[in-house]
Amino acid sequence: MRLGTARNGGLQVTIIRRLFCPESKWGLLMGFFISDAYAQGGGGAGPGIGDFAFIIIIFAVFWFLLIRPQQKRAKEHKSLVSALAKGDEVVTNGGLLGKISKVGDNFITLEVADGLQVQVQRVAVASLMPKGTMKSN
Repeated sequence: MRLGTARNGGLQVTIIRRLFCPESKWGLLMGFFISDAYAQGGGGAGPGIGDFAFIIIIFAVFWFLLIRPQQKRAKEHKSLVSALAKGDEVVTNGGLLGKISKVGDNFITLEVADGLQVQVQRVAVASLMPKGTMKSN
């Protein structure tokens, strides 16, 4: 094997030829780490109908598993909050159980115990409890 040298950078050319020459032991080792680049066969047509269908399927899965159930829950909560009336027993997001004593546009007043009233936002109501829940506790 003959090693080529050049006036400028002769040592660099020698090292590169040794590393990438397939006949040398180093050439085989470097061939393992650096894959050979071959010309690509004819140009592809680009993304096809399969790629577009995959995006549509992913969107449909997200719609039915995430977006639609969340919209349904939000709609149910909105109807619950709008239907609150005096005397209803509710649980708030913070865990307070109380009976509604006053209803306003944005706030309700809960009677948590005898003589103890708390004012909370209407949207903080998590669920409506059956009548008589407070007396059983």
